[in-house]
Amino acid sequence: MGENVRSTFLFALPTWQEGTGRLVDFGDSLTEYNGTHAPEDPDARATAQDWLAVGDHLRRALWMYTTEPGTSR
Repeated sequence: MGENVRSTFLFALPTWQEGTGRLVDFGDSLTEYNGTHAPEDPDARATAQDWLAVGDHLRRALWMYTTEPGTSR
């Protein structure tokens, strides 16, 4: 599961045709959201996904720091 999936689970990603159509969609009729089962579920899930994305970024930063050539420790 990539970090993009984590940050965009509540709304549907548009195709390029839908994105182009949004330029003239002044009534916001093309916007679609992914549904969830319980009303409190989206907030809890979004918070958890945010922290998982933070963890992904920290792991990647630490990996890049430890594998960077020319660093002496």
